[in-house]
Amino acid sequence: MDRIDSGSRVIAAPPATVYKALLDRESLETWLPPEGMRGRIERWDPRPGGGFRMTLTYLDASAAPGKSSEATDVVEVGFADLVPAERVVHLAVFESEDPAFVGTMTMTWDLTAAGDGTEVTVTATDVPSGIGQADHEAGIASSLANLASFTEAR
Repeated sequence: MDRIDSGSRVIAAPPATVYKALLDRESLETWLPPEGMRGRIERWDPRPGGGFRMTLTYLDASAAPGKSSEATDVVEVGFADLVPAERVVHLAVFESEDPAFVGTMTMTWDLTAAGDGTEVTVTATDVPSGIGQADHEAGIASSLANLASFTEAR
């Protein structure tokens, strides 16, 4: 699991606005699910050492079978590091009986001021082998596009 998946995007919103969207339950449910999915947060504790449980549901499960069931990915996420307007680090564990999805994946969201906006860089390490790199990076890009749409409209 030495692979690193990543993506970045400049968002026309200040770092504080982007950071807030990373730590607001309703916001996260809106923008985090990549295209073709919807999300629901079942538990929420936004502090270092806290975390959340999210169920991501495929809108068309026939195209992409889920990790936790035919139509869902259930993920437990811990907040490993929270630096206001700079960084959010998630420790993500998928609920799955498939050993290809076992392990703790670290997702680091780095925010850097870029003119009037924010460059958001997402880096995923210790990605479970069952997650294809191209699909994962497409999902990261989709979530970043959703985050841009969500925060730029505010």
